[in-house]
Amino acid sequence: MSFKEKFIRFMSGRYGYDELGIGLIVFYFLLMIAGIFVTDNKVKLVLYALMSAALILSFFRMMSRNIVRRRSENAVFLRFLAPFKSWWALQKNRFRDRKTHIYRKCPACKAVLRLPKAKGKKSVVCPKCSKRFNIYTPGL
Repeated sequence: MSFKEKFIRFMSGRYGYDELGIGLIVFYFLLMIAGIFVTDNKVKLVLYALMSAALILSFFRMMSRNIVRRRSENAVFLRFLAPFKSWWALQKNRFRDRKTHIYRKCPACKAVLRLPKAKGKKSVVCPKCSKRFNIYTPGL
């Protein structure tokens, strides 16, 4: 039996990696980079303890057979991460569309609207709350 077959047999029924596991490994590497710049030994000790905890927890989650529990932990992590992901996606879209569109918030429901760039004053209807409001754009 080859090593690959043994590894596949060992990993069968185990959870594997997910977004939380990847996040823990990224956290580990961020702490590692921060440890390069820290000179105080007590702070370095705390960083190394956090690094060890993140790495151990990541491997524990990958090797776990309690799939239901790991999925629920990952769901909680994804709910926590959702606002940051949506903010980052909005910033990425704003940068991509910076020459052709503007982004404005509805004053009533605070929804972000993507509007074509056009010079002058315009009346806009929010698709979420149907509130009408005026915007002014300086142009291209």
